[in-house]
Amino acid sequence: MKKWLLGLLLGGVLGIFDGLTAPLSAPETAPDLLGIVIGSMFKGCIAGVLIGYFAQKVHSLALGIVFGLAVGAALAFGIVWLQYQAGKWYFWQVMLPGSAVGLIVGYVTQRYGRRL
Repeated sequence: MKKWLLGLLLGGVLGIFDGLTAPLSAPETAPDLLGIVIGSMFKGCIAGVLIGYFAQKVHSLALGIVFGLAVGAALAFGIVWLQYQAGKWYFWQVMLPGSAVGLIVGYVTQRYGRRL
């Protein structure tokens, strides 16, 4: 499987689990769970494709992990910023799982999948 496709699939699956953790850290988000899961899956897919393309071009496990972490954190921060504009503040509840998704996808796409 190509690295970008592996990143897309893994990012989407991990994004679903990222979204499902929302009520654990912020119980008041339970009524919005479906939207959160869909948004997290979409965010994970975007991160996965970006990280996968990076993994195809740069063949370094360390750089792949750092890039994955950076992409995951950047996309998560975008969500935090949008929530902040709406008057909500879930910084750590969004940043930690979003960054973890990027880190895991960065590792897996560098380690597995075929280059081209």
